[in-house]
Amino acid sequence: MMAKPTVREYLTEQEVIGAVQDLESKGISQKDIYVLAHQDDRTNQVADRANVNTIGIKEEGLSTAIKNVFNSKGDELRNKMEEMGLSQYEAEEYERKLDEGKILLFVKE
Repeated sequence: MMAKPTVREYLTEQEVIGAVQDLESKGISQKDIYVLAHQDDRTNQVADRANVNTIGIKEEGLSTAIKNVFNSKGDELRNKMEEMGLSQYEAEEYERKLDEGKILLFVKE
């Protein structure tokens, strides 16, 4: 299991991009920054524009990735967050934020 990341919430893509630039100016590498939104296409779009990572097979492990194919969207999002080091409770709380349209940034420090 990874060390627990810092999680930040944003409403817009522009806020995420600004936050990533700020983190980079503080010496945090792009490879240590991950983005997650409720919809996969939005996650990928924000990751591309901010030039950061998505939580993929490397982070979540093959067994979780395969399970997620059959899971509901909520289960998939919670699994990804737990694989990033959050507790089940934290993952449920942040999943509600994603349902509200927030974009989450995970920073491994």
